[in-house]
Amino acid sequence: MEGGGRLSWVRYGPVVSLFVVLLAVWFRSSERTVLDDRLDTLLSSLLRAESKVGINDFARPKVAIGFGGCADLLVDGVSLLNKIGLIPSDQPLHHDYLENIEQLSQSFAYFFAPGAAAERFMLNDTLFGELVEASRDLPGNRWSVGGNAPVMAGRLAKEGCDVLLGGSFSPDFTDVLSEHITVAGKVLEEPDIHLILEYPMGVSWGPYISHRANRYIIHSDDHNPYLDSMEEFAKKLTHFQPDLLVVGGLQMMDSFPFPPGERHALLSRLSDLISTSSAKLGTHFEMASFVEESIMEDLLHYVIPYADSLGMNEQELPNLLSLLKGSNITVLSDPNPRVATVLDQMREVYRILNQRYKLAEMSEGDPSKVKPLTRLHVHTLAFQSMIVTRGSQWKNTMSATAKASLTANRHVCGSNDIDLSKARLIMDDSFSVSRQEGSQRIPLQESRPVSCWEENDYEICVAPVLVCTEVYQTAGGGDNISAAGLVLQI
Repeated sequence: MEGGGRLSWVRYGPVVSLFVVLLAVWFRSSERTVLDDRLDTLLSSLLRAESKVGINDFARPKVAIGFGGCADLLVDGVSLLNKIGLIPSDQPLHHDYLENIEQLSQSFAYFFAPGAAAERFMLNDTLFGELVEASRDLPGNRWSVGGNAPVMAGRLAKEGCDVLLGGSFSPDFTDVLSEHITVAGKVLEEPDIHLILEYPMGVSWGPYISHRANRYIIHSDDHNPYLDSMEEFAKKLTHFQPDLLVVGGLQMMDSFPFPPGERHALLSRLSDLISTSSAKLGTHFEMASFVEESIMEDLLHYVIPYADSLGMNEQELPNLLSLLKGSNITVLSDPNPRVATVLDQMREVYRILNQRYKLAEMSEGDPSKVKPLTRLHVHTLAFQSMIVTRGSQWKNTMSATAKASLTANRHVCGSNDIDLSKARLIMDDSFSVSRQEGSQRIPLQESRPVSCWEENDYEICVAPVLVCTEVYQTAGGGDNISAAGLVLQI
């Protein structure tokens, strides 16, 4: 009997093995089909939500946005560091600014492994020049319009707005801007260069492996920190009569070696510009990577009280909240936070800033210049979330959240058409609305992917992102996403 059993297995074993393999392939194919159908339904639903609101070409919204701009030189970060022979530091460290090659190694390692975006000023302009020269002949390098304001202006113009852009640029720079963008600022002979070290998810640099695609930005910019287009911008602002004022690019001031009192004077002038605008004019401030505590405190005094809309990413949100609660700023936060965590942080920022507004309203002689926060947009890799005050001027929150989500894929993949073979969903199948025990869980429904609900005096909307898996560019992602979200809410 034993021999017969062995003979049967020898005879039928290959057939059974083939059957098992075919069954596994069938199951995998079936799972892939279900996933593809799910992504297809989700994409169709997001596109339908986005298209519910259109832009009237005969009455294009007018947006004024400042400040600054540069020429971005984008390279593969690891390839550049390997080319110059930079050895990965065994001591990842945070530096407010960079002075030498060792600090570059430590700082890049610090942000590279978690895959967190960072931007640092390099005091050593000789070293910066050497890095630029090494990048010029690196395979795959490319140039693009850079700077928060020009990138947001480009997206706003593309989405149907007329834009007044405050910045000082070279003629070559302005030649590539949209015909719907009017520049207010000085003419420069040469543009400032910002070096963008991009890297994909899963790439290695020495012992470090990136957990998500992102970028590390270096600059030695001595024009943009001075907001030198502000005077010309202010002159044209009154005649332009915008529907929205956007302020960005202030991270150029972070860790910059200003003479004593210079930064305060510049921000005071900016504060006057924002606060003297019409009370009915919406003002949006786009956050960025700030590491110097004193400039964050300056922003809380000179800029944020006069903005009724804020935009930021998953790193900048806890950074701002930490400072608002009296703690030190957080240089590095979870690059892939849960929805509940982000929503709780957003609620706290919304509550604290509006509490400050009420106190200012009671104590200041002319409180009309200070504005309550009525819109907060946080963009993360996995999802988009917005808080908008009910009854405020901001409209179409659901469609705006969907548009922000779609723009994330479009920008990072470098295509207006979303290719589902280059996309994946990393947001959970359901999420809690808060980390508090017993909080409601909301399931992700492919046919209605944007979840919106009301709390207190505001509405919250959350939308999943179809994360791009073949990255073309991460730099400028937040600016494109924020601008696209604003377009439908003006």
